[in-house]
Amino acid sequence: MVFSLGLDLGTTGLRALLLDDEGQPAGSAERPCAVAHPHPGWSEQDPADWIAALEGAMAELADRFPEALARVRGIAVSGQMHGATLLDAGLAPIRPCILWNDTRSHAEAARLDALPGMREISGNIVFPGFTAPKLDWVRRHEPEAFARIAKVLLPAGFLNLYLTGRAVADMSDSAGTSWFDTGRRDWSDALLEAGHMRRDQMPELVEGSAPAGRLRPELAARWGIAPGAVVAGGAGDNAAAACGTGALAEGQGFVSLGTSGVLLAARDGYRPEAGKALHTFCHAVPGRWYQMGVMLSATDSLNWLSRITGQGPAELTAALGETLRPPGRVRFLPYLSGERTPHNDAAIRAAFTGLGAETGRDDLVRAVLEGVAFGLRDSAEALRGAGAAPAQLLAIGGGARSRLWLRMIATVLGVPLEVPEGSELGAALGAARLGRVAATGAPPETVMTPPVIAATIAPDETLAPAFDEAYRQFRAAYPGLRAIQ
Repeated sequence: MVFSLGLDLGTTGLRALLLDDEGQPAGSAERPCAVAHPHPGWSEQDPADWIAALEGAMAELADRFPEALARVRGIAVSGQMHGATLLDAGLAPIRPCILWNDTRSHAEAARLDALPGMREISGNIVFPGFTAPKLDWVRRHEPEAFARIAKVLLPAGFLNLYLTGRAVADMSDSAGTSWFDTGRRDWSDALLEAGHMRRDQMPELVEGSAPAGRLRPELAARWGIAPGAVVAGGAGDNAAAACGTGALAEGQGFVSLGTSGVLLAARDGYRPEAGKALHTFCHAVPGRWYQMGVMLSATDSLNWLSRITGQGPAELTAALGETLRPPGRVRFLPYLSGERTPHNDAAIRAAFTGLGAETGRDDLVRAVLEGVAFGLRDSAEALRGAGAAPAQLLAIGGGARSRLWLRMIATVLGVPLEVPEGSELGAALGAARLGRVAATGAPPETVMTPPVIAATIAPDETLAPAFDEAYRQFRAAYPGLRAIQ
């Protein structure tokens, strides 16, 4: 009986999920992680906090689910992408990890992005949140720290090092560094040289579903796991979420309504479209890639309005009922923290337009929901331009609890949204599945299956023309807003 363990290291905490031999949840534990903001635009974490969170979660699992933990044969880590964890010759952290949502390296990102071949090799724009510009910032502003760097690991790679003693990373996570040849699935010597880095400073590469090492004996003994448990390569968080939802092949994808909004499509081949700020990364399984559009403020937009009004997000949306109405006059541009797809604009900020004396709270709530839906359509249009057009999408994330919002998004995107049965989806599940494949050698398609669907939300064809026109107005508003900021 092969149990597996998925570890999901997010920005705000770590989640550990046990799966039984049939792939069903057998126990879980969570621990928070703090984020430091020492200067405006900076976002950092101490890697020691990740280890403390991991040990705390594993101690809880060992206490509550010892029999299940003793059966674990495969482990994998899913991690927040792009974070720069700098290690010295003794593989100890030199400074706090610079996270994915840190914007200090915007000038370095622009310089790297302008270099010949950068987008062509990496398949992506160099965003300030990516890893390479962070290291260029450290080189310029912290030269003593830069000179000590022996290895650079992403957050998931740092946990892999702790688990196995080996500096190893998978393809999906590494593709978000701007040092990676995404089509060839290998480090690019040309991109490393452009970023003043060397191949020996990079971790060893393995596929996410392949063995990366064995759990260190002292950890196995402390946690009650049988000796020899396999640790898989793991994955970046969105690739792991795709494994958790069964989105492996062309035509499969999901829309995630979390703090940020993600529209992801699995691809059978490599077809980059960097000019539209579309992300093209390796998948966590061999021979596959995925593309995604990202908006930075999805449910975060509703949470912001919740803080302003003093009412909870669920209370705000409940007041609108469940009947979809035509778009209102009030428009919301959801750029509270800038935007990625399709604008690649870290400086743009949000706005309401069309406000009148008669505007009430419910009008603002509806405008926020519509603005997020239109932002997701920006990503859908970019994906269509790259040849990715799933006939339906899974709807996941906290925002997917609002049926009104799902009806709106289905109508704006013009595709049905499938609502999974049960809540156990996402990166921790995908990581546990990767661990199972690495331990058993099972074909990924037999383990990473789609969930049972509880409901399908169809587009409202009668309202589609009105939302199409409202989207056209939404698109037209961005250049004007940008001009006055």
